[in-house]
Amino acid sequence: MNTALSQRPAAVASTRHPLMRLRYQLTGGLLLAIGIPLLARMALEPRIVLSINIQVTITAAAIAHVMGYAIYRRLDSFPGVATFSTILPAFTLSYGLVFIIIFFFRLDYSRFQAAGSFLISTLWYFSLSAVSSRLEPARLAMVPLGSVERLSAVESVVWHPLHTPGIVPEKVQGIVADLRADLPESWLRFITSCVLSGMPVYHVKQVLESLTGRVEIDHLSENTLGSLNPNQAYIKIKQTIDWLAALIVLIVTSPLLLVLALLIRLESPGPALFRQERVGYRGATFTLYKFRTMRDGDDGSLAARDKAITREGDPRITRIGRLLRRSRLDELPQLINILRGEMSWIGPRPEAVVLSLWYDAELAFYPYRHIVRPGITGWAQVNQGHVADVDEVHEKLHYDFYYIKNFSPWLDLVIVMRTIRIMLTGFGAK
Repeated sequence: MNTALSQRPAAVASTRHPLMRLRYQLTGGLLLAIGIPLLARMALEPRIVLSINIQVTITAAAIAHVMGYAIYRRLDSFPGVATFSTILPAFTLSYGLVFIIIFFFRLDYSRFQAAGSFLISTLWYFSLSAVSSRLEPARLAMVPLGSVERLSAVESVVWHPLHTPGIVPEKVQGIVADLRADLPESWLRFITSCVLSGMPVYHVKQVLESLTGRVEIDHLSENTLGSLNPNQAYIKIKQTIDWLAALIVLIVTSPLLLVLALLIRLESPGPALFRQERVGYRGATFTLYKFRTMRDGDDGSLAARDKAITREGDPRITRIGRLLRRSRLDELPQLINILRGEMSWIGPRPEAVVLSLWYDAELAFYPYRHIVRPGITGWAQVNQGHVADVDEVHEKLHYDFYYIKNFSPWLDLVIVMRTIRIMLTGFGAK
């Protein structure tokens, strides 16, 4: 059973294609991305292939293509991430990094070859994704014992219930079982034989986690490798990147910040900035800064908890405040919190102290979300939006736990891409 449990849940998404087919995709894309632009140049200038700048460009394009493919496959393993939304950012990032390095070292290269390689790389994987998503949906078999009934609610997979051990439908890419249930010996032998034959076997909870992007933690030992601490090296690296990015963004957007502050003051009396005590990293409280989006003043008819909750269509929100909330521009002053080391760009959203105490009393393991720095945006925000009631926060906690368990630059990159989309659509704003 240990072999089966060692399978990474993200592998569910990556089993859509056998290993050899992945190699063919990479090889075919690489040959096309290099060959077509090169043939086009050779048609105009036959001796161009002998020039140093073409050789530099071909080498750089090959490195960028392989790097982009690796990023694309890694991002595609996260749930809720459409393949089409990962291809362009992945190859833009890889080609951008490689050719920035070439520019930095003042190496001569062919802009025509580089642009052609980038265009063909993205078109190649867009085409493959469109074809494979239509022709090859994920297919998983499931052992019909234990708590596997929840799987049928996931519509992105073709499920094949197994009726007897030993018979596996064709084209199935893995088997799902409740490995914590008291399974009969016949099923245990069947699962073991599948593992030994190379057929992936997944625990039902791992599959649900991978496909829904939520972690329902019943025991603290269910974090990655049983450790309560996320990757400490990445925490330090991320804090440095956060600080530098916040400093740059604060300098660049300072004129916009002044204009927004002026508009807030002109629309309603009171300060432009809203300050509130919130619970952050390792449970420490800090003062969070936001642009004020509500009318200033103390409404004595509301309890402290209700004052901290923003409801749908809240009458306290001003006109400029509604616009700021929809675009998330009201969060920009939290750049100050990042520079002070209290927050990150990405992480679980910090709650007001009064709400945090309430949730802590109602929800098991709630304080565990404070093991990483809170963020301006996060996995829960891009999946669920703004919530306040205990039941909704319980769902939000599952997303926060998923983020902590899969704490990595790859998941952060997915969140960044989805946050940009949310800023344009206003998803989840109140």
